[in-house]
This record gives sequence, structure tokens and C-alpha cells, in this order.
Amino acid sequence: MTNLDLYAKAEHLLGIEEATEALYDLYRSELDEYHVKTLLDVGCGRGGFMQRMISDGVECKGIDLSAVMVAECQEAGLDAECIDVADVAGKYDAIVSIFDVLNFMDKENLVKFCDAIAEKLNDDGVFIADINTLYGFSDVAEGTMSNDKEDEFLVVDAVFENSELHTKFTLFEKEEDGRYVKYQDTIVQYFHKIQLFQKLSGLKLVEKQTFSLYDREDKTLLIFKRR
Repeated sequence: MTNLDLYAKAEHLLGIEEATEALYDLYRSELDEYHVKTLLDVGCGRGGFMQRMISDGVECKGIDLSAVMVAECQEAGLDAECIDVADVAGKYDAIVSIFDVLNFMDKENLVKFCDAIAEKLNDDGVFIADINTLYGFSDVAEGTMSNDKEDEFLVVDAVFENSELHTKFTLFEKEEDGRYVKYQDTIVQYFHKIQLFQKLSGLKLVEKQTFSLYDREDKTLLIFKRR
């Protein structure tokens, strides 16, 4: 099991449903002005945003590096694949990466990712993503939390230093015989300064807005067009 698949198994215990819905509403409202007909959701998760956009008449495709997430999308009848964005066919009016997707890449991989995004956009296409602010990492994300349900128990311990957030997930799941199986892995997220996005060769940062998701000014929404 990859660390992303562990995250997928534990996501329902993180208490992020309300924040996710708020982000979906924000992205949906931003896309209203672009008259989007085709959309690629990179890091699509279980496909919640695609379902909203499909209900608005938009043709959607999703990709995610978690096979668990992609399988759930496919079971729901959504067009989803477990592939890298560089391997996606075709071009799109809009591409989105919702909920910290860019923070899961270090600088080198992020630049390559953004180059690939630019290649998948139509000439007048738009790319929208959100990132954690420094405050979002150091004052909101860092710390320890736990949650349990009948047959599950999750502990999350996050430490932010040297511009990296290391989050250790420990999940216990109860088996039919009453014993618990332990899953544990660490996910790394990286803080990125806005200047990095202003220097991209294929994408032009046309708008940025810092907003409050969990706390004051913990996220920044980035809107790009092709150069």
C-alpha cells in the first residue's frame, strides 16, 4: 500500500468534509466566468468535484495517483485513471488541483508538473490550484490529532520544519477475528513561495487570493493561464 492509499483509507477520519465542500464551492464559483466545457481534475480523489461539474454540464476527467481513489471514482461511473498528468491525452478548457495537491511535490517535481499542465490546456484555458500558506503549515497543519470509530482508530502527528511538513499516519483497523491491523506511513508536503509560480515558463499566474479555510489566511488560491 502506498502512502496515498493509506491516506485514502484514513481520509474519512480526518474531519475534512466541511473544508472540502467549501473548496468545491470556491472552485465552482471561480470557473463560472470561464464558460468551461471540458475539465481535468488532477488529484481528483473520490470524484466529488467532478460530480458537481458534470451536473453543470461540463465533460470531466479525473486522475489520481491513489489506485484506491480511482477505483472508487470508476465504481461511481466517473472517467478516472491512475496516471501521471504528463500521460493524459487531449487538452482541456480547465484543469484543477484541489486541496494541497501542489504541496505534495518538491520544487523540481512541481515545475515539471506545471509544464505538463500547460501542455494539457487549451490556448485560452485556465488552471486553478490551492496551496498552504506558511501560516497554514506552521500554525494550522502542525500538531497531533486522533479519531476513532467502531472498528478504526487513527493518529496523525505532523511536524513542520525546514519548509517541509512531515505527517505520520497510524491507522488501526479491526479484523473479523477481533485483532487489529496496523498501517503506518509518512506523507511529506512542501511549502512553496509565490515567487516560484511567478517564474514558471509555461503558465502565467494571473490571480492569487489568500483565504481562510480552517483558520485565518491559511490557504492561497492560484489562477493561471497559458503563456
